[in-house]
Amino acid sequence: MTNNIRTIDNNEGRKLNIAGGEYRIIISGKETNGTYAIIEMTVPIGAGPVPHSHPDFEETFFVLEGELTFKTENGSYTAQKGATVSIPKGGIIHNFKNNSNKTAKLLCTVVPAGLDDFFVEVNELINKNQDKEMDLKPSIQLISEKYGQKLYNPNFWDL
Repeated sequence: MTNNIRTIDNNEGRKLNIAGGEYRIIISGKETNGTYAIIEMTVPIGAGPVPHSHPDFEETFFVLEGELTFKTENGSYTAQKGATVSIPKGGIIHNFKNNSNKTAKLLCTVVPAGLDDFFVEVNELINKNQDKEMDLKPSIQLISEKYGQKLYNPNFWDL
């Protein structure tokens, strides 16, 4: 990490295919000595991560475009353009989904960094196995656990 100001254009950053959408790591934890990471998340209609928890990470989402439904153990919230959603440390189960009729875009800040490395590792696993017909869920679960995250069944909220 340097003391120099860094500028990142909208075409820079590492692009990944995650949770049915495209994530772009704008600032990685490697660039901040693990202090934080900033990730832009493009979420197509019907896409979003499965319910999950991570007790050691705090996430703050700012909706840049569109609308997403965030669910937690405390209920649900429809976040529209300009809204901010903060998921505190502590491991609350949460997820979001694009239930609207157009693509949504979020800016996610993760404190401390680490989920950015999780996304990179999952993306590499998916790319390496895209031509193979195999269930990647057990491998993704192991990678999740490596980064202190727990994944739940996609139908978790319906149970």
